[in-house]
Amino acid sequence: MPDFVQLWVYLSSAPLFGLTATLAVYVVAHALYVRSGQAPWANPVLWSVVVLGTALLVTQVPYPTYFAGAQFIHFLLGPAVVALGFPLWERRVELQRNWGRFLVAALAGGATAAIVAVGLGWAVGLPPEVLRSLAPKSVTAPVAMGVAEKIGGVPALAAVFAVLTGLIGALSARSLFRILRIGTSDVEWVARGFGLGTVSHGIGAARALQVNADAGAYAGLALSLQVLLAALLMPLAARWF
Repeated sequence: MPDFVQLWVYLSSAPLFGLTATLAVYVVAHALYVRSGQAPWANPVLWSVVVLGTALLVTQVPYPTYFAGAQFIHFLLGPAVVALGFPLWERRVELQRNWGRFLVAALAGGATAAIVAVGLGWAVGLPPEVLRSLAPKSVTAPVAMGVAEKIGGVPALAAVFAVLTGLIGALSARSLFRILRIGTSDVEWVARGFGLGTVSHGIGAARALQVNADAGAYAGLALSLQVLLAALLMPLAARWF
């Protein structure tokens, strides 16, 4: 046991500890996800967060030590989001034909997500800074942090709300679409993907890509529109209200 403890202390202080741990946990979680038939409860992002967070807490490894290696994956988030544009390029004719509808849908979906979250928070008596942190919950975490800071919220809290929103959306989407009787025709896959990307940003888009190519493409479109609309309109709305 003392030898194991010494080995763990050495490995946890290595620069690539975070990268190796993240990749190993995700590979195992994804294998279990595939074996489960891609069941929503087996979402690999969710279980990677749970396992890594628990491991850091139990072993008392500081988060900066972990992030020293995990930052390489964090850096790849940017190129990964940009890569979502390629499926949209393949569907550019349809986008040009229906851009107005997608814009209206993005405005309606983003406004509803923000208003409902802030309204529920206000109803249960949350402090104003928490309400401002809730508003951009359906925008991808880095942008949500910037928007929250601009409107007087807490960036770290906004990031937590954004990640939780993405995970909840990815976990509950299949059941909600079944309840709403949104099927799996070509048009309905577009609706599924766009709705999931609107509400659950990058995590929802990743889930949509795993299920259907069209759903993944339009989830990426919805994610991009929410980023633009939130960055432009939420600071203005915060001044008015």
